[in-house]
Amino acid sequence: MLRVQGIQAGYGKIPVLRGIDLEVEEGELVTLVGGNGAGKTTTLRVISGLLRPWSGTVSLDGVRIDRLPPHEIVSLGLVHVPEGRRLFPRMSVMENLELGARTVEGRKRKTENLRRVFSLFPILEERKGQLAGTLSGGEQQMLAIARGLMAAPRILMLDEPSQGLAPLLVRRIFEAIQEINREGTAILLVEQNVQHALRLAQRGYVLENGRIVLQGKGLELLEHAHLKRAYLGR
Repeated sequence: MLRVQGIQAGYGKIPVLRGIDLEVEEGELVTLVGGNGAGKTTTLRVISGLLRPWSGTVSLDGVRIDRLPPHEIVSLGLVHVPEGRRLFPRMSVMENLELGARTVEGRKRKTENLRRVFSLFPILEERKGQLAGTLSGGEQQMLAIARGLMAAPRILMLDEPSQGLAPLLVRRIFEAIQEINREGTAILLVEQNVQHALRLAQRGYVLENGRIVLQGKGLELLEHAHLKRAYLGR
């Protein structure tokens, strides 16, 4: 469904990605893990069209998308929920959700998707008239994911959804991600919480210094000696 091949990219003359290859099949939950500065966010920015690759290709259903503008990529069903949530703080919860439903498919399924996100995150229905900037950190993360779902994505890319959240909220966010995937949406998850992410994912990739150094089934990667030493302190 999504295929990234040989991607090299960076900022100015500084290279970040040094030949990335990864795939997400229809309905899969795939995670990309690694330390700070490994290139995880840059990978998502290239896939969503926010950053042009120096070389390599990104394809969706066999069609190249790496030269398309971000709004066209979203219209094809690939939605990026960025690190840091990036909400409109002076707009209400409902207004933020409505802005997510700007694609043709999102407008068509707006009522259905509103029911879906309020079922996933009931607190958002309670807060729908509240300004997004006044929500707690966990509620803002729920709203960021919900806004992405309003576009009716086939693939949802999530960048560090657990960042800065208390453990109880982290568990709630990961439960919601799992439920979204069970409902049929493919997910590419970038996450520093290696253990949580790999337990959740069917497959995972480990990114170090702009290169994929390990890949495989999530639970199998957790048992890999290098990953245990580098990320789990074992």
